[in-house]
Amino acid sequence: MPARILILFAHPSQHRSEVNLPLVRASSNVDGVTVIDLYAEYPDYCIDIDREQQRLRANDVIVFMFPLYWYSTPAILKEWQDLVLEYGFAYGHGGNVLRGKRLLCAVTAGGTEDAYRTSGFNHYSIRELLRPIEQTATLCGMVYLPPYALFGSRTALDDGRVDAHVDNWRRILDCLLHDRIDIAMAEKAEKLNECVAPPDGESA
Repeated sequence: MPARILILFAHPSQHRSEVNLPLVRASSNVDGVTVIDLYAEYPDYCIDIDREQQRLRANDVIVFMFPLYWYSTPAILKEWQDLVLEYGFAYGHGGNVLRGKRLLCAVTAGGTEDAYRTSGFNHYSIRELLRPIEQTATLCGMVYLPPYALFGSRTALDDGRVDAHVDNWRRILDCLLHDRIDIAMAEKAEKLNECVAPPDGESA
């Protein structure tokens, strides 16, 4: 039975989005994938905790999809985590609802990939910057997958890189739906881009 995927999309300036919106549109057309636009659903930040927890119960893979804002998530996604991932639900005594589910980030960054290295402008890799989310997954007993990342997002459209990124994302969704992600490889990888098994019948 295919997995069920929940994508929590957080972008506060969607009129300026050149990469995330195409990813959302492509995801919305895939059977087994549910996309929630958090800013559209909760413009006043009054998050319905019960509804969001039910969504988590109903899905096997959780995706945080967002542009990197000051080395972290947009504000509403942090608010979602603070309110929805409650003690007794996501962690702590009796908090085992998320155990075994998979969590990953689909993230875009304005800077180049070279900027996200120890020797680069930002001093840390994208996976290192997202360690708080990784530790959240660990605390909740989830399987954390490395981020699916696009760097240089400000010039991706002009450079003609968006279509390939979206196509690769469709392939990753298919692999997530049908359990074709190499988990052992993912534990060591910087990006999920590197961990996707080839489609059935193809060699690596």
